[in-house]
Amino acid sequence: MTLTRRDLLERCAALGVLSFASSLPVSALAAAWDDAEKKRQPTPFCELGPFYKREAPHTSVMRAPGDRGMPLSLSGVVYDTRGEVVPDAKLEIWQTDNAGQYDIQGYRYRAVLEPGAKGSYAVESVMPGHYPARVCQHVHCLVTAPGHQPLITQLYFATDPVFDGDPDKNYTRDPLITSRELVRPVMIKSDPRQTIAIVNFDLVMETL
Repeated sequence: MTLTRRDLLERCAALGVLSFASSLPVSALAAAWDDAEKKRQPTPFCELGPFYKREAPHTSVMRAPGDRGMPLSLSGVVYDTRGEVVPDAKLEIWQTDNAGQYDIQGYRYRAVLEPGAKGSYAVESVMPGHYPARVCQHVHCLVTAPGHQPLITQLYFATDPVFDGDPDKNYTRDPLITSRELVRPVMIKSDPRQTIAIVNFDLVMETL
């Protein structure tokens, strides 16, 4: 049998193993407990960079047939710091191609997404190459939503050779990585047709 938080609190109180220094009912205390667990830290800031372009296409597929590089499936959810989904967020993503080059003339590897009521997004791309002026592979993100502070950040990959297999110790090799939190695990999925890198990158916005 699975106990709810309210059940657990009520049983502990009845058995005398828990006492409350509050006049609040157990249901309110359980709700406060839930709220405290849902809270999230805002995603750390990371530079916008010089290659941001407005009016990128609204698409979830940046990878085209025949593109070189390991396919990348990037997904996540946009939250606020209370742990609630941000339903009206706008997410802009841009990165280099497999060779480490940005498309300055056009909009390759640039996309705009609107996660919607569930706050979730998913993008099909390729693992970005190492841009000559930067140390690590990375993907840029700009998130905006009414009532929230704009979020500018970058995603990095724990598999990047720069980290020598130890991003906890070596993430500072790229001076623009502001937090270990921005370096995410990469799961490699293989089938007879292709090998694909899968990365989750939840984004947490602060309210105004």
